[in-house]
Amino acid sequence: MKQVMKIPRILQLKSVEDFRVTCIFNNGETREIDCKKLLSNWKLTPDDPAYPLLKWEVFKKVRVYNQTLSWKNVPITLLDINGTPKDFPFEIDPVILYQNSLPSKKTRHLFHFGNIIKKERLRKGLSQQELANLSGTSKTYISRIENNAIEPELSTLYKIVSIGLGKRISVQIK
Repeated sequence: MKQVMKIPRILQLKSVEDFRVTCIFNNGETREIDCKKLLSNWKLTPDDPAYPLLKWEVFKKVRVYNQTLSWKNVPITLLDINGTPKDFPFEIDPVILYQNSLPSKKTRHLFHFGNIIKKERLRKGLSQQELANLSGTSKTYISRIENNAIEPELSTLYKIVSIGLGKRISVQIK
């Protein structure tokens, strides 16, 4: 079964340091965006809406809004549905952010499901492809989980563990 890639969206902002933003995307990846490089590639002029972001004091107020990076302190005037001018926070398309990011080297996976899944998969004598077929994912996805490159969504983890490995999941909130 082929897995469809979701359109990239930002779920959480992890850190903002020297124009480098680390965030968690909806595919489970923690990625780093070098915004200084991204903004310089745009060759901004003082007339560009993003121009204020070149100043650290402005840039560092970044937040996640609408599942992307957003700056309320950099308003952009657009027409609302009635044609009335209205100020909105400046945002950067999350697809652009994903395309201009790299997997974070500072990623701290809280769960490390990959090690557990790999151990159970090998214990059952399954290849990554066989586990992927049983759980409705892809071999690449299983590999990325096992290498702790991503953390799966809970629903996907359930399919892998319950259906693919025939095991039960126990979740505890402390």
